[in-house]
Amino acid sequence: MLALLLLLTLALAYANGANDASKGIATLVGAGVTDHRRAIAWGTLWTVAGGLCATLLTTGLVATFSGEGLLAGTATGPAFLTAVAGGAIGWLAIATRTGLPVSTTHALVGGLCGAGIAAAGADGVLWAAVGRKAALPLALSPVISLTLMTLLFPVIRLAFRRFEGYCVCLEQRPVALAAAPAGTVAIHSESLAVVAGADCPPTVVSRVQVLDSLHWLSSGCTSFLRGLNDAPKILALGVTAAAADGVPLGGSYLLVAAAMGAGSYLAGARVTETLAGKVTHMTPGEGFAANLVTSILVAAASTVGLPVSTTHVSTSAIVGIGLHGRTVRWRTVRALLLGWVVTLPVAGLLAYLAYRLV
Repeated sequence: MLALLLLLTLALAYANGANDASKGIATLVGAGVTDHRRAIAWGTLWTVAGGLCATLLTTGLVATFSGEGLLAGTATGPAFLTAVAGGAIGWLAIATRTGLPVSTTHALVGGLCGAGIAAAGADGVLWAAVGRKAALPLALSPVISLTLMTLLFPVIRLAFRRFEGYCVCLEQRPVALAAAPAGTVAIHSESLAVVAGADCPPTVVSRVQVLDSLHWLSSGCTSFLRGLNDAPKILALGVTAAAADGVPLGGSYLLVAAAMGAGSYLAGARVTETLAGKVTHMTPGEGFAANLVTSILVAAASTVGLPVSTTHVSTSAIVGIGLHGRTVRWRTVRALLLGWVVTLPVAGLLAYLAYRLV
């Protein structure tokens, strides 16, 4: 049973990577900065880095998502945690298959509640604590994200407008040669010159847009913070099994981070397509602003141990972009909201059934 729990923990990390990879890189693809392949590789790199750094910064979330403070009893038994993992994995697999970006945090809370009810009835769940520690942050995070995006976007756009046309280019220039003496051979050559400014020549060897570079950095930051916030939630399920197998906590983070990275790289494209092209049209500057707001909120939540959903924060920031340009595709947004609403009860039901089966 312990071996099965450890495998399910890694499977949950893989499913998290597959569904959540899009949260940091969708704006890169949607704004046309790069293609899916490069964006996913970039997001994978920073997700793994964030998962590894979680060892030092976010261990408080491990206790929360192992059931401590959310359930009436001590929920550390392998059968119980296996059921929680089964419920979360089942829903994430369904959502990822349909390209629906959902919250792993929501799925885990639903799994804890469903397994808790199966184990000890409705009284086995501390509903007030669930509301305070999980439901309230999860409900407020998209509202705060949308509000911040609405308020800060004009400021961010004004502050970074000067960078929109600014680039650093490598231009190839011919070298002017003096007339060659009779009987000699003149050698023609070229030189490379670095050109920086708001109006780079159209014929260049290489061009680096400053705003695009900032967009790459903000995307990496969002992916890093996503890994930082999600790794301890997933690890909470496997702590018991890992300890029994002699795997130290640091080694457990390494395994979870690697599994998250594998899921991001191998199966992250489907959900990325939804957020990149089906919510709203965006420019590089708008994508940069959305990632900046997402990074600020997720970083603040990770620091104080609040289980916010990167999915809700990132998606709401992207919707905020669409509101400014009035290009929101509301049919897609309604589908996303429905997915968010049903995540907790569906994951809870799957966990309840899994506990009964185990």
